[in-house]
Amino acid sequence: MIRPVPSRRHTIADDLRRQIATGHFKAGERLPSEAQLATRYEVSTPTLRSALALLQGEGLVEKIHGSGNFVRHLLRKITYVGGGAAPYPHTEPLRLTVRTTNVQAHGHLTALLRVPFGSPLTEFHCLSHQGKSPHGLARIYVPRDLAPADMGEESPEALTTRLAELCPPLAEVQERLSARLPTPEEATTLRIGTSLAVLSITRVATDTTGRAVEAALLVLPGDRSDALFTAHPPTKARTSKK
Repeated sequence: MIRPVPSRRHTIADDLRRQIATGHFKAGERLPSEAQLATRYEVSTPTLRSALALLQGEGLVEKIHGSGNFVRHLLRKITYVGGGAAPYPHTEPLRLTVRTTNVQAHGHLTALLRVPFGSPLTEFHCLSHQGKSPHGLARIYVPRDLAPADMGEESPEALTTRLAELCPPLAEVQERLSARLPTPEEATTLRIGTSLAVLSITRVATDTTGRAVEAALLVLPGDRSDALFTAHPPTKARTSKK
């Protein structure tokens, strides 16, 4: 039986993977430049980048644009709990940074929040980190009248508290989960390969009047995340028979 000959990119990936496993390249260490690696393995730059993409997809290597390729630290696996009070996962030792921007409703946001095109919204761009490595991404949109007027650099806990104070009682939280490949922007932000699947969660909260008061778009890399949804079916009341 004739065995297929491994491609050059797989051979290079295997060699780099072995060097990472044996500690030749340590966690957090920068790999030689792509030009240096291409020369070392006597391949073109596209072939070398294809080999690195395999390691990025496995979560072994992360590419920081403008700095190079680094051996990734072992990242903590987190579980997104569906139906929770917080629209984004925040588990120690993860650190969450929040950036606030005023935007106008456009594209699918108009359908999710059921508002006219151009309606004023506030976007909360949330990025979780483990150490220096990004871990998960969330974009939360609320109608402008439900957003704090004086948002600054607040902690995630303070943000959650202030949004809860302004938001009316919720009647329904609907979540849609799918697996897909990341967009180029998401791959760059999360420092993952474009071939690594992500969990994409769309969360829409509705108040007791039927108004959509929040839409959250979460992107969690599949190599470090899973999701848990628990249902509580209604129980039938049993009547005792005499």
